[in-house]
Amino acid sequence: MPEQSQRRVQTAGELRALLAARGARWSVSEHLADGDPVPRPALGLGTGASSGAGLTSAEAAPPVDLRGLVGRAGGNPHLNRRRAAHGLLPGTGTGTTGTGALGAARPSAVDWRSRWGWAWLTKVKDQNPCSSCWAFGAAGLVESMARIEHHVWAERSEGDVHDGLKAPCGRTGSPEAALDWIRTNGGVADPGCWPYSPPPPGTPVDRREAWRAEYTPSWDRSGRTVRIKDHVRLGDVEQQKVWLDTVGPLTACFDVYEDFFGLGSGVYHRTSDRLAGGHCVLITGYDDAAGCWLFKNSWGTGYHVGGYGRIGYGEVRIDHWAKCGLQDTNIDPWSKRRLHTGNVYESGNGRAHRNFEMASLGGGSADKGALHHWWRDGDAPHAWTRARSFASDASGQPAFTGTTYNRNMESLHVTTGGRLRHWYYEHFGGAWRDGGAFGPGDAAVGSTPAFIQSDYGAPGNFEVVVRTADGRLNHWWRINGAPWTWNDGGRFASGIAHFGPALVQTRARHLDLVATRTDGRMQLWWRDDPNGFVWRPGEVFAAGITSAPCLIEAQHGAADEDTAGNYELCVTGEGGRVEHWWRGNAGGAGWQRSAVFGHDVLAVTGMLQGSFGFNLEVIVLRTDRLLQHYWRDGAGWHEGAVIGPA
Repeated sequence: MPEQSQRRVQTAGELRALLAARGARWSVSEHLADGDPVPRPALGLGTGASSGAGLTSAEAAPPVDLRGLVGRAGGNPHLNRRRAAHGLLPGTGTGTTGTGALGAARPSAVDWRSRWGWAWLTKVKDQNPCSSCWAFGAAGLVESMARIEHHVWAERSEGDVHDGLKAPCGRTGSPEAALDWIRTNGGVADPGCWPYSPPPPGTPVDRREAWRAEYTPSWDRSGRTVRIKDHVRLGDVEQQKVWLDTVGPLTACFDVYEDFFGLGSGVYHRTSDRLAGGHCVLITGYDDAAGCWLFKNSWGTGYHVGGYGRIGYGEVRIDHWAKCGLQDTNIDPWSKRRLHTGNVYESGNGRAHRNFEMASLGGGSADKGALHHWWRDGDAPHAWTRARSFASDASGQPAFTGTTYNRNMESLHVTTGGRLRHWYYEHFGGAWRDGGAFGPGDAAVGSTPAFIQSDYGAPGNFEVVVRTADGRLNHWWRINGAPWTWNDGGRFASGIAHFGPALVQTRARHLDLVATRTDGRMQLWWRDDPNGFVWRPGEVFAAGITSAPCLIEAQHGAADEDTAGNYELCVTGEGGRVEHWWRGNAGGAGWQRSAVFGHDVLAVTGMLQGSFGFNLEVIVLRTDRLLQHYWRDGAGWHEGAVIGPA
């Protein structure tokens, strides 16, 4: 390997002249004027003998049994079709552990930025000034696979990995070591739990390399991590392309020469002999016609083309090291908290980490007032099973969710005495625990409260809104730390129908609520936090509504991890049918009714968007007191299984 050069920094103009003289297939970044020096962002691999520390060579990574690894259907229907085309799924072909037959079904190009009309990759980030590319590659891989496998944006914190490993700013590393740490330390957390915090601006260069944040994540980290299994090392280039086609992105590391820092558009091929070090990126696709890998870098959007670049096959040892992939990510309830409402949510339980969990009121005189826990397996045939029962004083359907307390299940109901009662399933103890009664003495008996975990505080507060006997709404909240007391947030609104409201926390952090009024219309209310946390009335819409609404913020319309998705709402209307309404939050569109479906529906009790494509899933209570599942895919709404009595 050439020795690292100490010569003066090349200007962008000099590099452009060199590329023109050599007929290069790539250009210098348009952000650089000719007189600008080619910048030198931080690298994360050493040079010389330490350049491959922690990396597995491609030669040492044996061929992988792809059919054994990815030979079952997942929740992403697009990937299921790609796996079937390769013969990887049972009944779709012979499959192979080698490269021949698999490659025959492979497309000539894959780009995970906008595949099948959806965005799959989080925004480009900036590691500078630290040598943290290895942490960014690992965290970016987890983010990508969470989105691809579970259809949810789950931004991860590179700082959780970097500082969890107690790495100073200047320490080099490897994605493999970072993925190993994530696996053995319960996953990788979101930035709100522990952020990536490089040295403050103005920190002298000689002090940056020793700077290290004291790692003290929020104490509910165990419920805020995306958990992973062991990563897969792929050394064969053809298998790497099949993986990109049928699973998702890969981490990769390579040598960096001085000219690479100036890469703009086009396919990079080395023109310099001046070695700068080593670097790691996320491989997000390939293009056989151009003979290159597509990569997502961690130097910000000012490099390459919006932070993405192309590098030729075999260049600068990019195929010398094994590339690493992941599958079977296990998403935390914090990332899913806007994606469900009412009495159902999707947990990380089950082999595929996508079981549905539901709580419902007992359906017979023998279990009057009891609540039953139901769950649906995330793998076919997706059967519903009744588990344990708890409580004895429920008057109506409960609200049910998962929280950051070690992913505990949390249930809330209105008691027969008009109070609120909290129960939680403690995973450590394997038992349901009574969290006690609280709240008003005049909560509407038989109604369902709205219940979420917000991001006020760390751990986030519990927020509850319940309809009271006088037709108003009452907000209660709990600071989730000692002394664990519930607080009365006041009453608002009037003329609210008996059923109960739906609640969500917006991307802008205030609370939004939709409730049915006594005139059969629905109304949105929102909490004005900057002006005294006052609840203010919003738009009124629909007519003839006969149940409480279920409201979520979905992935439809969420172009990235920071953009608000559409509101999706299901509610019972006239004739015992379900009405689906939506509002485009990103574009400011008003409420629109998109479909009416179902039959003999008394109430919509729960709604979620989970890991099965971008499908919507709805639970209804029928007039015969049976619970039933409905779901929507690209072809429309479908009648699902009858679950059982409620």
